[in-house]
Amino acid sequence: MTSLITIVVADDHPLLLEGIVSVIEKELDNVQIHKAHNGAEALQLVSKVKPDITILDIEMPFLDGIEVAKKIREAKILTKIIFLTLHKERSLFNEINTLGIEGYVLKEFSIDQITHCINTVLDGKKYYSKEIEEFIEEPSIDFSIFTKTEFNILKLIAKEKTSKEIAEMLFVSIKTIDSHRYNICKKLNLKPKKNSLLKWVFQNLSHL
Repeated sequence: MTSLITIVVADDHPLLLEGIVSVIEKELDNVQIHKAHNGAEALQLVSKVKPDITILDIEMPFLDGIEVAKKIREAKILTKIIFLTLHKERSLFNEINTLGIEGYVLKEFSIDQITHCINTVLDGKKYYSKEIEEFIEEPSIDFSIFTKTEFNILKLIAKEKTSKEIAEMLFVSIKTIDSHRYNICKKLNLKPKKNSLLKWVFQNLSHL
C-alpha cells in the first residue's frame, strides 16, 4: 500500500485553491490535503501537520508566501516547498531560491503542471515552470570583471541611489560616478540607452 502523502495548499483565491485541490485529488492516489486561505493559516497548518509538501501562493494576507517559507525553514520543519506565483521576475526567483525551495510553478500553468511538480519533488528532484528554467540556465554573473568601486556603485544603484547621492556617499564628483557607470555598461555590453544600467541592475542584482 502506498504511504499517505500529506499536502498543505495555501491560496487566498478560493477558485484557484479549489481548482488546485481538485486536480491533485483527481490525479494522485492516497493524498490528504489541508487548505489554507492566508499565510497565517498556512503556517499554523504546516506547524501542526508537518506535511510532505507545502504549496504556497506568494501574495497572501497576514503573511505572504515568502514569509511563511522563511518561518518554516527557521522552525526546521521538514516539508518540501512549492511556490505558485504570477511573477516571472528573475530577482524574485533569486530571493525565493535562497530558501532552498523544491518547486516554482507559474499560476497560468498551475492546473497542468502541479501534479507533475509534486511527483518530481517527491522523487527528490526540483521542478520549475519552463519560463523559470531560463533563469537557472543563464550563466551566473562574473563579478570579478568589476573593480571594488564599480561593485559598490552597482550595490548603491540596486538601492535606488542616484548618481548625485552615490557621489556624495563615496566622496567623489558626479563626473567620476558617470565615468564608472560608463565603464560598467561597457563591461556588460549594454546599449547606451537611458536607464539601461538601472534596468539591468533591477533585473539581475536587486538581491544585493
